[in-house]
Amino acid sequence: MHMIRRVFSFRITNPILSGLYYSFLWMMIGALVLSLLLWSSGMNEENLSRYVYVVHAIAAALGGLIAGKRSGKRGWYNGGVTGILYGLMIMLIGFLALDSHLRVGDLVLVSTVFASAALGGMFGVNLKNN
Repeated sequence: MHMIRRVFSFRITNPILSGLYYSFLWMMIGALVLSLLLWSSGMNEENLSRYVYVVHAIAAALGGLIAGKRSGKRGWYNGGVTGILYGLMIMLIGFLALDSHLRVGDLVLVSTVFASAALGGMFGVNLKNN
């Protein structure tokens, strides 16, 4: 029975790729929560941009935490690279899907996710692997 469980297990061993995976997972959960909040309350879409930055920062921090935990060393580096790649992928998706141009807000987003993911990576290195 143990062999069957081992065959069907899936684990990303690269710390940066696993951090990106978890960042996008948490971003999707945050987008769902924001969508439900927008639907259930009287909030306007114009007021949503602040919360979007918070969701991206939290998602990048958790992705950096996972990247730092998986690497075991250089947490700020692994978390920071995870944050930069996450921010660039978000900008690329926005460019391809919405045909948006490069704005100052995009650079603020990349710097915010870099800082929060690097901080998450620093905390992630200090977590014990179970």
